[in-house]
Amino acid sequence: MAANPYSIDSADRKIDPYRKPECALKPDGTPDDNNRVEIGPTALAFKEWEALGLEAPHLDTMREFRLQRLVAELQRRDYGGIVLFDPLNIRYATDSTNMQLWITHNPARACFVAADGYMVLFDFHSCDHLSDHLPLVRELRSGASFFYFESANRGNEHAAKFAGQIDELMRRHAGNNRRLAIDKIEIAGLRALENAGFEVFEGQAVTEIARVIKGPDEIRAMRCAMAACEAAMREMQDAIQAGKSENEIWSVLHAGNIRRGGEWLETRIFSSGPRTNPWFQESGPRIVSDGELLALDTDMVGTYGMCTDISRTWLCGDVEPTAEQKRLYQISYEHVMTNMALLRPGVSFAEITEKAHRLPDNCIPNRYGVVMHGVGLCDEYPAIRYREDYDAHGYDGVVEPGMMLCVEVYCGEKGGHEGVKLEDQVLITEDGYENLTHYPFEEKLLK
Repeated sequence: MAANPYSIDSADRKIDPYRKPECALKPDGTPDDNNRVEIGPTALAFKEWEALGLEAPHLDTMREFRLQRLVAELQRRDYGGIVLFDPLNIRYATDSTNMQLWITHNPARACFVAADGYMVLFDFHSCDHLSDHLPLVRELRSGASFFYFESANRGNEHAAKFAGQIDELMRRHAGNNRRLAIDKIEIAGLRALENAGFEVFEGQAVTEIARVIKGPDEIRAMRCAMAACEAAMREMQDAIQAGKSENEIWSVLHAGNIRRGGEWLETRIFSSGPRTNPWFQESGPRIVSDGELLALDTDMVGTYGMCTDISRTWLCGDVEPTAEQKRLYQISYEHVMTNMALLRPGVSFAEITEKAHRLPDNCIPNRYGVVMHGVGLCDEYPAIRYREDYDAHGYDGVVEPGMMLCVEVYCGEKGGHEGVKLEDQVLITEDGYENLTHYPFEEKLLK
């Protein structure tokens, strides 16, 4: 077979990923090298985790677990392979990062995983060095860019070349199997792969089901990420002061995440006073005052790329809350605790929907979109709906050990002055659940 001009095989890389590092190792098994390419937790994060008695994940083991989850799902569906363009699916398969947010709207990276476990990363140009440390990535290639900014009127040409590479890989690793899953792709790419004779299937079903069960090291990674998130939340809450803007307070959460080696925030949902109703208003220049509620949803992609999705509502200033603030908060707290108590292996999504806590009638129009949802590298499958939304948007399934779920609520009357957002993140265990969230609720609002 002729040499592929796009390929850099692992044997030809400048850094041999199979070579054991000569330097000391961090607690997660990665080299303790001040000049390494790989991003990760900072010394501050490791110090805080040690003080809490948390065990860091072993990243090589975590990466192998994830690859085997993908492979098992491909084999179960009799697919020859999968092509991934979603940067979080690429992260799951490879644990490599490269301009994650930019890539979400400029799909210049892709990953191919064959049903036999062979993995090829198509990276942005001149970026091979970013993944040299990852032995599960067997080849580094280029050529996945055929979106308009990169290719303009040459998109079909570039997509055809990419399809040719996938064709070569599938023939080598899947033989006559032409069943190919794809998570997301530009129109030109889809047409090129179909023209190459592939039967294309929904790849998001593969990745979401693979990602839904977390392995032991993913659970360790999430515990660490949760601790880092909650430390940053404490810094944010300590920064609340009348006369400051929402943005000034919100920026503290960003800073705390980055200081500990976290990566980004998915949203900027933080608001105060009357901007807490209705929900989803984004942090802005509004100046906060004593006696007002401040509500946030962290949506934090933190250390190890794990998503820590916690919501809290705080009271600004050393003042007594109003009766209405306490009423909304206590309804919200009861909602989360009641729904969390429904969780156990074997319970169906439909049963959770049916038995979920009922909000007051005047708060139902402003309800949140889900009763609870999965979480891992981001918000993930499943989405468990309210009764009012089940017929239009709901689907059934079963809660299993190893799932992580966020149990949440927004409680605010339609046309009301303020609202309350609360959310905890839990792990489904063999006999129930474990609440991974340790950030306290507001005692003043619960009395």
